[in-house]
Amino acid sequence: MVTKELTVINDSGIHARPAALIVETATKFQCNVIFIKDGMRANAKSIMNIMLLAAEPGAVIRVETEGPDENEALEAIESLFNSKFKYD
Repeated sequence: MVTKELTVINDSGIHARPAALIVETATKFQCNVIFIKDGMRANAKSIMNIMLLAAEPGAVIRVETEGPDENEALEAIESLFNSKFKYD
């Protein structure tokens, strides 16, 4: 298992669109991807779980990945956070 704390740096937090991007990214990997905020755990492959975290701008999310492609999954999730959930 690998873990990393990531900060929500976009201006509107994790609302529906960023949550959808997170799920789309997480489901590309075989490993489990878990987000933890304020003690609440969320499966990153479930949009409802991600939305329930109510992650506002500045929120710190601990990301845990576990499985055969855990490092690649964590890198992809970190890239999403760093891009402020934007894609081309």
